[in-house]
Amino acid sequence: MTFYVENEHEYAFPFEIEDVFKRVAKEVLSLEKCPYDTEISLTIVNEEEIRQTNYEFREIDSVTDVLSFPYLEFDNPGEFPEVCADDINPENNEVVLGDIIICYERAVKQAQDYGHSELREFAFLIAHSMLHLSGYDHMTEKEAKIMFDKQDIILNKLGYTRNE
Repeated sequence: MTFYVENEHEYAFPFEIEDVFKRVAKEVLSLEKCPYDTEISLTIVNEEEIRQTNYEFREIDSVTDVLSFPYLEFDNPGEFPEVCADDINPENNEVVLGDIIICYERAVKQAQDYGHSELREFAFLIAHSMLHLSGYDHMTEKEAKIMFDKQDIILNKLGYTRNE
């Protein structure tokens, strides 16, 4: 697996972001039985950058906590599709799973608002995004229940609880 991390403004989380990113991403891919070696990127940005990206790609002119950009197209959530040469990075022969963008300010504020640690919030945002990269969504009540239940399973297994 290859993980790319870009912390645009050298934001100082009180933990190693790459370590948490890897730990949560690997757990999601294990739970979902991903059959591929994958490449995933994570970028930490400010509110203005995520607002601009949200507008550019989703035509929503507002700040959000996280954006996920899956590269693969799923017929069914968690059922990884057959890949073709265009899905594979020729430099490392890994399937490009997608990109995650997290807004630093929003993550910190949400941790405060929910009364848990920045570590737990960050892990939650990674789990949430990794499930999007695995084909899940939360547009309907049924989809949301499935996705949020999986998030809870992952976070609890790794010890990223709300009490943290």
